[in-house]
Amino acid sequence: MHRLDSRSPLVLDTRDLGRRAGSMLEVTRTVPAPAGLGIDVIGVPEASPLELDVRLESVVDGVLVSGSARARLAGECVRCLEPVSSSVDVTFQELYVYPEDPAHGSHRHGSRASAAAPAEAEDDEGTNWLEDDLIDLEPVVRDAVVLALPFKPVCREDCPGLCPECGILLADAPDHGHASTDPRWAALQDLIDPQEHVAEGRVAEKEES
Repeated sequence: MHRLDSRSPLVLDTRDLGRRAGSMLEVTRTVPAPAGLGIDVIGVPEASPLELDVRLESVVDGVLVSGSARARLAGECVRCLEPVSSSVDVTFQELYVYPEDPAHGSHRHGSRASAAAPAEAEDDEGTNWLEDDLIDLEPVVRDAVVLALPFKPVCREDCPGLCPECGILLADAPDHGHASTDPRWAALQDLIDPQEHVAEGRVAEKEES
């Protein structure tokens, strides 16, 4: 089992909170953003400032964590591929449950409670567990940030994108265009020798003169 490191910036130690229901502790910190905090086209740059305001509340079953996270976003426009920058401000709330004492079926409040957690508890992916009185905020913050990201970010709402034929940035060339050819004649045009067009043109000029 992977053990949490209390020195990790996104790991909170709840020992100062106490175990009396109703106790509350507020934590404010700015930490470096973890890698991969985003999607393919936009996200929080790794190691950039991630501002956290968190409130820890002791409840009967564990610790209720409520908070917010703010960070700068960087990515690219899905239409023109130009850089896009913005920010994200999300809120989250999760309950972290005390592991149970397998001998008595009750919650253990000791600092090594997680070492005695039953195997079935570890397999319950829908429950967040305290580990040695530590809370790992990264999964919760990651889910909140990723869900708030624009699926298709654009540099501006009316971004015209790129020319599908030559790839030119249409925002820089609003009058840009290409002469269209009926696709039904494309195959026939490929069979005509360009030199024949030149010869035919010269004959026509002579006949007119």
